[in-house]
Amino acid sequence: MRIIELNESITDSNDKDAEALRSLLKAQGTFLINIMSSPGSGKTTLLERLITDLKEKHKIGVMEADIASDVDALRIEKLGAAAIQAHTDGMCHMDAGMTQRALMAMDSKDLDLVFLENVGNLICPAEFDTGANANVMILSVPEGDDKPLKYPLMFEKSDALVITKTDTMSYFDFDLEKCKERVLRLNPHISIFPVSALTGEGMDALEEWIEKHM
Repeated sequence: MRIIELNESITDSNDKDAEALRSLLKAQGTFLINIMSSPGSGKTTLLERLITDLKEKHKIGVMEADIASDVDALRIEKLGAAAIQAHTDGMCHMDAGMTQRALMAMDSKDLDLVFLENVGNLICPAEFDTGANANVMILSVPEGDDKPLKYPLMFEKSDALVITKTDTMSYFDFDLEKCKERVLRLNPHISIFPVSALTGEGMDALEEWIEKHM
């Protein structure tokens, strides 16, 4: 498992870089999903489930973006997926230039599905186009159903919302329908998937969505 050190792109034209990266990914037949959420929402656990379910049909890679450590990439690598740990030099997000350098380091041309596990927070990652083909946001039940009110941009920028840890619903004051209503008010086109990566509940629908968009 490789660790690479990344700095924020020196170019001011991140949107142009992002479009160029999408064109490159299309040419090589790689579908990139940018996963955004707060720390502890269950991103890595969800990825472990997705890899386990999809690795027989697709060549999968994961870029783990963190300020430090390599614990998440090591977890992913054990499942047989290509993995690389990207250290962001203190930056709270990935941009298109950083994402492209990480893809080159992991030799993504041989992969047909790549997940970028972005740095964990609900603010910065939503502000930068990474060049991904789809943006997926994760909200866990313990975080509460009020997050769409507090961090609207994240929900507005996402193509899909995965509500994780639904197996804990009875332990928390989380109103699923109220959450959906708030999210759809911000983004009427978003797809919403309540799931439990632990029990597998709801994973089929999410995996079908991913394969359809690939």
